[in-house]
Amino acid sequence: MSLKGRRILMFVEDSYEDLELWYPRLRLQEAGCEVIVAGPEKGKTYTGKHGYPCAADDSFENLRAAGFDALVISGGFAPDKLRRSPKVLELTREIFKAGKPLAHICHGGWIPVSAGVIRGFRCTSSRGIKDDIANAGGQWVDQEVVVDRNMISSRSPEDLPAFCRELIQMMARQPVQA
Repeated sequence: MSLKGRRILMFVEDSYEDLELWYPRLRLQEAGCEVIVAGPEKGKTYTGKHGYPCAADDSFENLRAAGFDALVISGGFAPDKLRRSPKVLELTREIFKAGKPLAHICHGGWIPVSAGVIRGFRCTSSRGIKDDIANAGGQWVDQEVVVDRNMISSRSPEDLPAFCRELIQMMARQPVQA
């Protein structure tokens, strides 16, 4: 299935969950997407929880939501740092409110919680943030992948095959927006 022409945004910061960033990134690139990884500083190399490096293609401060077809948020401890950025929250809200796919896995759900877009949606995550999702008005369920309108969520690295499969299928049904 080709997703040629699609632009995907991913966030990076130190202590990201290595597999949850790299597996979707490579899978989306294989499907033909251009994946932009954005961190606080363009060109800076961030280190995952397990030691894998990831250089930021750009700073999220330089980006506009209109330039992307989807947002994919990996877990680890990075989302706790990233959700403190007003620009990260703005990009998340704008992409989501435009009806574009918003996919988060594990602790990545912290960002949509802080962006205020979880209310009224079914989703899953690491059990560690189950209460955060419920307190933000979301309905937490324990499934490998949950799709509710334009939100896709999964619990952990073990769920990555189902997570990426649902993301790619959703994107294939949507017109190129970026």
